[in-house]
Amino acid sequence: MNIENNFSANLLAWFEKHGRKDLPWQHPRTAYRVWISEIMLQQTQVVTVIPYFERFIKTFPNIETLANAHLDQVLQLWTGLGYYARARNLHQTAQIIVNEFNGIFPDKLEELINLKGIGKSTAGAILALAFNQSQTILDGNVKRVLSRCYIIENSNENELWELAKQLTPIQRTAEYTQAIMDLGATICTRTKPRCLECPQQLICQAHQQGVETCFPIPKQRKALPIKQTQMLMIQNAQQEILLQRRPLKGLWGGLWIFPMCEESVEEWFKEHSEEKIAKKYIFPMFRHTFTHFYLDITPIHILMAKKSQFDLPNSQWFSTEKIEVGLAAPVVKLLQQLTSFQLIGA
Repeated sequence: MNIENNFSANLLAWFEKHGRKDLPWQHPRTAYRVWISEIMLQQTQVVTVIPYFERFIKTFPNIETLANAHLDQVLQLWTGLGYYARARNLHQTAQIIVNEFNGIFPDKLEELINLKGIGKSTAGAILALAFNQSQTILDGNVKRVLSRCYIIENSNENELWELAKQLTPIQRTAEYTQAIMDLGATICTRTKPRCLECPQQLICQAHQQGVETCFPIPKQRKALPIKQTQMLMIQNAQQEILLQRRPLKGLWGGLWIFPMCEESVEEWFKEHSEEKIAKKYIFPMFRHTFTHFYLDITPIHILMAKKSQFDLPNSQWFSTEKIEVGLAAPVVKLLQQLTSFQLIGA
């Protein structure tokens, strides 16, 4: 038996005893449910994804309901999960599958990778898990396992893809695919890998050399720039909060946020409203982290004397008791603070 067969045999034997077999998207394991879970699991851990997946599937049990939904409803269910382009891509891809594939989920690699938000690895996972096709995946967990087992730098993408393809068995592909993801997520973790519990410890070259945590070789991170803004939590006499919808492309695309301003609050009001501020409270500044920069946010709670009119595109008043749209994470945080400090209605 060669090393490739040893690798898959070891992994499948381990999976039979220790693999995750009761995840909500596995019962039933349809292409639609696998697709939703794989998109949610990009950059996000299983324990975080499970409640989001369950709420999402309850609201959108099939691809037709997702395709026919309003984007605001999709983004609302995604609020807090982050990387919101995933939700926008899901919605758009559902519409494409309904309109161009008659609602039947594609089962060919070339068709899948042409859809929004589905890359080569995600397409491989869908085809392997939902259709049991012998397709290759190479997500972060798999890269880490292979990089350690065979001492390959994670920057060598082509070599890792070729190795992953060689190791993927023709039979039991769905089990193998779930197994290698599980191994990376639960045993071959980024820090403190549990090598003595790993089925590949005799194969793993990094373990034999005692350099497990040296692989994958971490990328050098550049210092992130810091930007500043103010979020205006404007509340009228009817206890409503003013929110503004962001453009679909760019920062918080398609989500609703508090109006932001970089100038003084007084200058902002001169430009957007003829009404005067009744009361103003400045909340402590906090930092929100994006992939490429930090955003230092100073929240300012502004009370208006009456129901005010604002010349502000894509803005709307919302009752704080019923906001059924997608909200940016800082907005969710600040709404909770407003409630806890009992400033609403002050």
